Amino acid sequence: MSTEKNTVRLKVSPEAARLLGKGVPRDAQMQAARGTLDLNPRDTGDVLFFLAHSPDPEIKKTAIGTVKSMAPERIVAILDVPERPPQFLEMVARCHLGTKEVAAALLANEDLPSSVLTVLAGEGGADVLDLLMRHEALLAGNPELCELIRKNPQAGFKINSRLDVLAHEQTDSFPEDGNDNVEASPGESGEEPEDDEALSKYQKALEMGVSDKIKMALTGDKEWRGIFIKDANKLVSSAVMKNPRITDGEVLAIAKNKSSSDELIRLITLNREWVKNYEIKKALIDHPRTPLPTALRYMNVLTEKDIKTLAKSRGVSQVIVNNARRMLIAKEKK
Repeated sequence: MSTEKNTVRLKVSPEAARLLGKGVPRDAQMQAARGTLDLNPRDTGDVLFFLAHSPDPEIKKTAIGTVKSMAPERIVAILDVPERPPQFLEMVARCHLGTKEVAAALLANEDLPSSVLTVLAGEGGADVLDLLMRHEALLAGNPELCELIRKNPQAGFKINSRLDVLAHEQTDSFPEDGNDNVEASPGESGEEPEDDEALSKYQKALEMGVSDKIKMALTGDKEWRGIFIKDANKLVSSAVMKNPRITDGEVLAIAKNKSSSDELIRLITLNREWVKNYEIKKALIDHPRTPLPTALRYMNVLTEKDIKTLAKSRGVSQVIVNNARRMLIAKEKK
């Protein structure tokens, strides 16, 4: 079977060969391309793969359309057949970019070619990316794959946060000082080492390096997030915003805090889920570091009561005050 790049040789059953050999009537191949024949999973896959590369444009289009429209359980049954050619697996991946069940069946293949992983990471839907993120061992050894996921428009905030955590876990290592066996012992004064558990999280934070702070900001609990959101290093405080466990309540508190940095406010405005929250959006309008065009745009969702409050406010930009007054006048005219 010829493709634009190379030739794939398929060893098919006699049943499939009767549909794919030379001299087979076009109507018979078109019927096979529609997937209406009673074939077993192996033959179904072989026939559709062959016809998806047919020189007849209509047969080719029909076969690909059949693969796309197949129920996930049928595709999974076809994928269960061993020794499928890489080109077949890639075709299935492209036809089911948003189907989690199909992606799971593909990822179960221990010899899955890199071309298929590239398709799933770069073009897969949100559910497929979420499934791919569970294969941490695979991602840990493949930074190119992680970068493809980052560039995928379907990769949301949580997936990018998990990638950040994975990246920091990979950069964490013990110092290479040549000491394979290290034992801790009391100092010469006879004093016992201070119990680490007795230290408060704040005290521990004071002793952490930037890398450790970022890792904890990305993965830590609410108490850790509360500590690191105030860190002077923007990399640390920004990492808190990428923590998958951060709540809307915490984000609202950051948006209401007039000392929150430009970067923290920017990260909030870039998150679609957060700015769906009315209270967060209202807090951003009030915040001095929210860009004026953004604040003005958010004002369109305010209630009349909140617009009136803004029209009298002395704590916001005069531009926002004037816009609030214009909105009230426009409402009165209506």
